[in-house]
Amino acid sequence: MGSRMKSRTLALTMTLLAATACAQSDANDIEKKATTAAPRIDAAVGAAAAAVSRTASSRAPASLPKMVVHKSESCGCCGLWVDHMRHAGFEVDVRNEDNLNPIKEALGVPYGKGSCHTAEVGGYVIEGHVPVEDIQRLLAEKPDARGLALPGMPAGSPGMEMPDGRVSPYTVELIARDGSTSAFSQHGEGALPESAHR
Repeated sequence: MGSRMKSRTLALTMTLLAATACAQSDANDIEKKATTAAPRIDAAVGAAAAAVSRTASSRAPASLPKMVVHKSESCGCCGLWVDHMRHAGFEVDVRNEDNLNPIKEALGVPYGKGSCHTAEVGGYVIEGHVPVEDIQRLLAEKPDARGLALPGMPAGSPGMEMPDGRVSPYTVELIARDGSTSAFSQHGEGALPESAHR
């Protein structure tokens, strides 16, 4: 191999070694910068995620108030009504009681308007198998009242479903502060449209 060829080979080898060294140095710098930047990137991503979460939660509907249900331990239809409430999104605290009369009196359920269970939600009393849509309407409209009552245990009301799907006509009543009642909603055959009793 001539001296010129050796010089070219040596020069080429030196160039390749220098390029490799630069590339390695650049790779080390990139790795070092990436390692240093990673916590800042993680923090920025975390802050962005938190901002998105705050925005989403500010747009989310307000959660339903907790419901407390007083009932007899052996009441099966009461348990079915509680299932309706939970399915609609209410958190329900069930309290089995031996005697519901003192609770009904303390909460202002009028005499003769009782049923098998009594609930408390959002500052209102809910007596009996009241449908969830009536409770949601009550909580949305917030009338100055004690609450709602569905006296007795009408066939086809929530928790009192019939095998044949039959619903006996029934009226949910609004309990005024003075204990008087008025129609709040009607259900079953011949029920008035909801707009008619608002």
